[in-house]
Amino acid sequence: MGEMVQAFGAGLAQVFTATTFTLMMLGIVIGFAVGILPGLGGPVTLALMLPFIFKMEAVEAFAFLLGMSAVTATTGDITSILFGIPGEAITASTIVDGHPMAKKGEAGRALGASLMSSLVGAVFGAFALALAIPIVRPLVLAIGSPEFFMLALLGVTFLAALSGEAVVRGLTAAALGLMLATVGLDPISGIERFTFDNLYLWDGIRLVPVTLGLFAIPEVIELWVKGSSIAEEKVEKLGGVMEGVKDTFRHWGLVLRCSAIGTYIGIIPGMGGAVSQWVAYAHAVQSTPDKERFGKGAVEGVLGPGAANNSNLGGALVPTIAFGVPGSVTMAILLGAFIIQGLVPGPPMLEPASRGGHLDLTFSFVWIVVVSNLITVSVCFIFLKQLARITEVRGSLVLPFLLVLIYLGGFAQNNAFEDLIVVLAFGLLGWVMVQLDWPRPPLLLGLVLGSLAEKNLFLATDNYGWVWVGFPGVLTIGAIILAGILYPIYQRRRYAKRQAAGAAPAAVPVPEMGVADAPKGLTAWHIVFTGLLLAGFSWGVWEARDWGYRASLFPWVIGFPGIVLCLAQLEIDVMGFLRQRSAGFSFGGADPVAVRRTLSIVGWILGFFASIWLLGFPITVPLCTFLFLKVGAREKWLISIILTLCAWAGFYAVFEYSLSLPFPPGTLIEMFTG
Repeated sequence: MGEMVQAFGAGLAQVFTATTFTLMMLGIVIGFAVGILPGLGGPVTLALMLPFIFKMEAVEAFAFLLGMSAVTATTGDITSILFGIPGEAITASTIVDGHPMAKKGEAGRALGASLMSSLVGAVFGAFALALAIPIVRPLVLAIGSPEFFMLALLGVTFLAALSGEAVVRGLTAAALGLMLATVGLDPISGIERFTFDNLYLWDGIRLVPVTLGLFAIPEVIELWVKGSSIAEEKVEKLGGVMEGVKDTFRHWGLVLRCSAIGTYIGIIPGMGGAVSQWVAYAHAVQSTPDKERFGKGAVEGVLGPGAANNSNLGGALVPTIAFGVPGSVTMAILLGAFIIQGLVPGPPMLEPASRGGHLDLTFSFVWIVVVSNLITVSVCFIFLKQLARITEVRGSLVLPFLLVLIYLGGFAQNNAFEDLIVVLAFGLLGWVMVQLDWPRPPLLLGLVLGSLAEKNLFLATDNYGWVWVGFPGVLTIGAIILAGILYPIYQRRRYAKRQAAGAAPAAVPVPEMGVADAPKGLTAWHIVFTGLLLAGFSWGVWEARDWGYRASLFPWVIGFPGIVLCLAQLEIDVMGFLRQRSAGFSFGGADPVAVRRTLSIVGWILGFFASIWLLGFPITVPLCTFLFLKVGAREKWLISIILTLCAWAGFYAVFEYSLSLPFPPGTLIEMFTG
């Protein structure tokens, strides 16, 4: 206990070192903008910022990333209340009563209630994490390699099983991610796997370019295709903020219960903040006698989700740190940060420094979440009006900066031009998956956990043969995996029956998986995509036949189930398509305007890439930023020049001066300079 208390104090001291606190403040500033500006999203921004942590110490990196993540839900409530536009997916439920309050002239009260309940929820979740560490520590230390392999499967299957109504698609995407994790040299035998004799692929497919491609590129395309400003209404005068703060303490029981709900749901892998907000909202409705007020501007409908959203982060960190089982895409990307920093979730994160562990760092996460939210809420109260006006920024003004960050982030990890090709390749894959309603987070999580799963599978079979399959812990986790896959299917079928009978509830929690709520109509493209995945898994299994037992074990363990899942999904796609055959065989129609704008932004994405290849980063950043603003977005000369100068100054300040990254000249520049 003395070591735990000492580590708890050391974690606080680490947060308030000059560099760590500065980076946390920088993360908070970025989180502010992300939460307020709809369309970016916390996971996308984490992916964009991941390349910048390579030169940071571990506590500095997590202060930066957690500081950013801790505030997005808080600031996302601002647009949800003022404009009925969720700044984050996890703040959607705040609209139900928050926006009606704003329409009634109670925007200040709604914002005050949301901010204060968010602070209470964040502190509750952070200290729940601190209290959970002594409880989970002996459990984690008793787990061996067979159980850790099963826990890795638990993480990806839970995330996949909660992928909207597409459970088979989610599991197939997870298998694809695990298969992609085998690309490169086998760590034991040194055999090349899926490298195509390319030296670049010897180190495997790198996490940062994949993350940027899967999440950032599709968001850029969507933001351009929408082609509108973020907020169409003006921000009116705000008042009654302190009344909302008082509401938090008038309904303190509700706020604490919803904070506990958010923490509990955060601990369950695969659930996420989108579920906790609706469960908390449902609890607020059920626990209040005057139920007819909800949906018309009840302050309890703001307090409940506000508390749950922010307590969710502390709960979600528990399985991520203790077992390496992230419960959402945000935690999956954060797990990637562990790997970048050379940290392994599990026992090392729960052992004190005297035993070679990182317990100090784990407790620093608690303080980072608490301090970040204290600062955020304080700043929001002071600059609420000014922050609200940020929502009036046009989406087109943000896009060139996003494209610059995407390419800089993809390149900065290893200074390899091939990484940018990976960004584009997975950007195409990510966009196709969005269009066809395939979930992306399971794929990313499979890639993140693939190496850990393969290592533990090898250790389990090497130490125990295949006897480990019958271990009690393995069977228990296997049963949980099976239940996690089957229960969402059962739950949705039961809901469908109730809906058909007219007894379904008005609102159903939607998991935070980034998948559309309602599936689109099946087209031939769905069949083609599933067929390509089936061919890919089949080829992978065939290639592994000559690698020997060690190198081929994991590809076979993942590849054969992948083939089965693809066959099952192919049957679903074909049968669904045939049922729609009466409309005629079609590869799917599309809005001509959306097609034109999609082709336009794809051209700009490729144009930025070509410019980097030919001219290099120092010339591309100002040149392409200006051309996009003036030619693509048709902005005025003055704003185009000012924003171009900002992009150029930011590039040199961060990358050339602070990080001193060696950017090579472009191919064309090298030809002329010799």
